[in-house]
Amino acid sequence: MSVSFIIPLFNCLPLTQAMLASLRATLPAGLASEIIFVDDGSTDGTRAWLETLRGDPSIRIVLHERNLGYAAANNHGAALATGELLVLLNNDLLLTPRWLEPMLAVHRALGASAGLVGNLQSDVATRALDHAGIAINHQGKPEHIRQRSIFSRLLRFSRQEVVAVTGACVLVRRELWTQLGGFDEAFVNGCEDVDLCLRARAAGFVNAVANHSIVLHHVSSSPGRKLRDEANTRRLVQHWRETLVPLGARAWCRHHLATFLRDPRDFPDQTVARQAFFHALHLRRDPPTAALVGIVVNIDIENARWEKMLPEPNWPRESSFHVMPPASALRSFPA
Repeated sequence: MSVSFIIPLFNCLPLTQAMLASLRATLPAGLASEIIFVDDGSTDGTRAWLETLRGDPSIRIVLHERNLGYAAANNHGAALATGELLVLLNNDLLLTPRWLEPMLAVHRALGASAGLVGNLQSDVATRALDHAGIAINHQGKPEHIRQRSIFSRLLRFSRQEVVAVTGACVLVRRELWTQLGGFDEAFVNGCEDVDLCLRARAAGFVNAVANHSIVLHHVSSSPGRKLRDEANTRRLVQHWRETLVPLGARAWCRHHLATFLRDPRDFPDQTVARQAFFHALHLRRDPPTAALVGIVVNIDIENARWEKMLPEPNWPRESSFHVMPPASALRSFPA
């Protein structure tokens, strides 16, 4: 089994250097691997540092003459990868001992159904859990899971199936990445990972978190990381609306119960309350109709808000993945 580690860069050189040191220190012995850095127009000395790595045969380097974004950077790195597995890594991670082995084990256990495999990520500054997968909330929007269930913690489940995982640290078979078309470059530094996971689910694959893999993350440290959050979420929700509605049903039920729990007599409909209770606890498979209607209403409210705050989007009817830049914008060479 061979692994290609793909690491997009945009400034933040000290974080990149620390991440590479932690990666080298934690690679399993005997693992066949390569490291592909994709510099997306850094101006802080990152390129001069990359030149010092040219003597390392395990490292390959891609240089973008201008900033093309996170999705394009990963796509270009993946296009050059030779490993059977791709591991996408943010340059602001600190990798801990034995972080990779549980991800490989979960991918192996899922077999042919394996989609994208993520892990647990804690904030470097606070050590608080920042990611245990991505779920769909009561508004039909993606959000990080920041609390593991008591059953998962007590029973020490090796994995948890989830809707999506963050691209900050994710493992995927290169063949599946190619089949899905990689990241949609119409997303600008956000939601491209959720979109890819939803495409994997739609194709019948299972996305999961490796519960025994833990890394540390300088959360959202890249410059401009949050500038397009609303526009990216709008694009995701509008494209995947019919998929997101049932995926957010349990979150709607929990939110509905929490809203009226102080006094059960305040529930507008006791039948809906009972249905929401059993669905939230996984004791009822089908979501209440009220939950589905409620999420549709919430999405409509969000769409109305987006229409007021965002310019009219100019998105292609069908997304084109792997949109390559002109030859002048991309230069690659082996280190």
